[in-house]
Amino acid sequence: VRGTVVSTQKLPSLSGVKLILVQFIDAEGQLVPQYEVAADNVGAGIEEWVLISRRAIAPHPDNDLRPIDAMVIGIIDTVTVENRRLYSKKDEYR
Repeated sequence: VRGTVVSTQKLPSLSGVKLILVQFIDAEGQLVPQYEVAADNVGAGIEEWVLISRRAIAPHPDNDLRPIDAMVIGIIDTVTVENRRLYSKKDEYR
């Protein structure tokens, strides 16, 4: 999570939806210059790693009519690839 997104002019169905700016990572855990705005119902904070689901497989739980393309569905605790830890939330906040 890189930041928050504020929109005062939006569809009424998006009222009350928290929007965040997420940045993608590569297979090595390095940031890449690709961003997306996602709805956040789990309370993710800045610098946390999150799981994002796209609309096609994860409709908004409160209302299927909201035009949400990406949604945070979880906050990541650890990421391990080939027995190498790429990320640990516990280590990040020490």
